[in-house]
Amino acid sequence: MPQLRQNIATREWVIIATERAKRPEDFAQTDKEKTKQELPEYSSQCPFCPGNEKNSPTEKFSIHNDKGWKVRVIPNKFPALVSEGKKEFKNEGIIRHMDGFGIHEVIIETPLHNTTIALMENAQVENIIKTYRNRYMSAVNDERIKLVTIFKNHGPSAGASQEHSHSQLIASPVVPAHIRSRIEDAMRYYDDNMECVFCKMIKGEIKSGERIAAQTENFVAFIPYAAFSPFHLWLLPKKHNPCFQHISDDEVEEFSSILKEIFAKIYHGLNNPDYNYVIRSLPGKARHNDFFHWYLSIVPRVTKTAGFEIGSGMYINVALPEQSAKFLREYKL
Repeated sequence: MPQLRQNIATREWVIIATERAKRPEDFAQTDKEKTKQELPEYSSQCPFCPGNEKNSPTEKFSIHNDKGWKVRVIPNKFPALVSEGKKEFKNEGIIRHMDGFGIHEVIIETPLHNTTIALMENAQVENIIKTYRNRYMSAVNDERIKLVTIFKNHGPSAGASQEHSHSQLIASPVVPAHIRSRIEDAMRYYDDNMECVFCKMIKGEIKSGERIAAQTENFVAFIPYAAFSPFHLWLLPKKHNPCFQHISDDEVEEFSSILKEIFAKIYHGLNNPDYNYVIRSLPGKARHNDFFHWYLSIVPRVTKTAGFEIGSGMYINVALPEQSAKFLREYKL
C-alpha cells in the first residue's frame, strides 16, 4: 500500500508510491549517446578551459599550483543579480520591488573539460570545497547580503548550460519565504523539544541504518525517510553546525572524501545521471545557533516533476528510500 511520509525538518509530505515502485537499478540512465560520449580534455570553444580565459570575465579567486590554476571563480557573464544595484525596497500599493542587486559567480571546478566530481582525485574535490568556503565568506561579509546559495547543475535536464564541470554562487539581499519557513519550523521544533531537528534526524538515521548511503567519523549521507524523489540525499556534519562557512580544514578534507564517494556511486551505479545539489545553510554570519544545521542536498534527475507536484506541492516518489540507500551503500566502486 502507498504511504504518506512527512519530513520532520521541513514538514513536507511525500507520497511513497509503493504500487509504482521501481528497483534502484531501474533508474540507471540508458541514453546511449550519453554513456558513450567521450569529451576531450580541452575544448577550444569552451570559455572555462585553460587558455580561453580571455573569453570570460575577470577572475575573482583561484587556487593554483606550479602547473597552473586548479579552481577559478569568475563573475557570471549573464548574471541573475548584479553588484551595481542598491538595496532599496520600494512599496507602492500592491507593487513591491527593489533593484536586482546581489552577487552571481561561477566556480570552475577543474581545468579538465571532461571530468566531474565523481572522477576527480580527493585533493581536487578539497580545492572545490575550500573555494566554496572562501566565496561564501566573502559574500556573507557584505552587510547588504542576506542569503548565500551555492549550487551545482550537472547535465541538461538539471539546467546546466556548459558541459565543463562548474558550480555557482548567488547571493541575494532577501531571504525567500520558503527558506524562512524552514528556519521557523526548525526553531519551533527546538522550542518544543529542546533539540535540533536535524541532529534528531542524524541520530535516528544512524541508529536505524536503513537509509544510510555512506558515513565517516564526522559526516553522514542518507536518503531521508520522506525523500521527495529517487536517490534524493542529504549530506550533513554529525556535529551540530548551523553555518557552512565555519567548516574547518580537517572537516573540508573529510567532507570532500565522502562527497566524492557518494558521487562516484551515483555516477557508476546510475550511469552518470543529471543532478542538482545545493548547500543549505543558516542565512547570515551566526556562528552559534541551537536549532539549524547546514547540509548539502543532492537531487538526481531520474524522474520528472508533473502536474500533481506543481498543483499540490507534494511529491510522488516511485522509489523506496530504504532500497535506494541500500543500493548506494552496497555499490562497490
